[in-house]
Amino acid sequence: MTTMKEIAEQTGVSVSTVSLVLNDRDAGRVKASIAAQVRDTARKLGYRPNPLARSLRTSRTRILAFVSEEIATTPYAGGIILGAQDAASTLGYMLFTVNADGRVDEETEIATLKRYGVDGFMYAKMSNRYANVPSSLGDYPVVLVDATDREGRFPSIEPDEFRIAYDATKRLIDAQCERIAYVGCSELMLAQDGRLEGYRRALEDAGRKFDERLVVNVLNNGPALQAVSDLFDREKPDGVFCFNDARAWYVYECAARRELTIGKDVSVVGVDNHRVFAETFSPQLTTVELPHYEMGYWATCKLVSMIEDRDLSDLQLPHTTAALPPLDAPIPAKIHCTLIEKESVRR
Repeated sequence: MTTMKEIAEQTGVSVSTVSLVLNDRDAGRVKASIAAQVRDTARKLGYRPNPLARSLRTSRTRILAFVSEEIATTPYAGGIILGAQDAASTLGYMLFTVNADGRVDEETEIATLKRYGVDGFMYAKMSNRYANVPSSLGDYPVVLVDATDREGRFPSIEPDEFRIAYDATKRLIDAQCERIAYVGCSELMLAQDGRLEGYRRALEDAGRKFDERLVVNVLNNGPALQAVSDLFDREKPDGVFCFNDARAWYVYECAARRELTIGKDVSVVGVDNHRVFAETFSPQLTTVELPHYEMGYWATCKLVSMIEDRDLSDLQLPHTTAALPPLDAPIPAKIHCTLIEKESVRR
């Protein structure tokens, strides 16, 4: 195992200088050129810090906690955890995850994580909603993921719900659809509010009037199919923006029953890029990909920047489908999601 002494000998500096650089305490103490040389040498020699020694020295364990609701057990949202894990590894941290979906007591799990000495918490929800952060986390660095703190105490990261709907609706407008419907969600959440407003604004910016008759808000059940069927009979839409890919199934079903062709007679855009739906529908569904990986990666970087009180401006960011916002972005930080073109929109 490479030691600091070996790095010092290779670079011709003292062990204390190497220690300052590799512990990120070199700012204002070590010349930038020397610090760069030390880091380059450490990388070439395969230096890995001793986490136990570092924790004793800094009173930090370099362990982060990820407390989620449903995310760990939902396949397509698991990208949040993957992004958080990749960022943690890059920054020299370990990630503990806890799924608090009602089958375990959230406060008990948080207390256990505290006993392990975690340095900070990520607190995540499904489908972007307001969250009440447990009071037991009040004295820790906390970042919310796919949620907004109801009391405004903690930073958070979420999809730009307004832009999701605006971009999707504009795509249907550009496809020359005349009667564009919105199949939304009847559950109260930030995602529904933002997407309905984005749909409305895109129509208005194109010189069209918002028509409530073209909006149905449903859950995932039999009555939802009936509501979308009634929409087809009553309003005869030629374009439909759906709250998510699952709701697009109702549109495909209703079109098939009326011998309408998706991508020709009716254009459809969903949200999620969920493999079960977006890749198995025929024709394949044009959809907006939610930035699960990006949210997890950003949240970890934000949390570490809070723990270490530094801006991480030297961090090499990975290539992602959607661009990551800066760590100092206004809160809640929003990610502009990417529309994935497939076959369900008339060209």
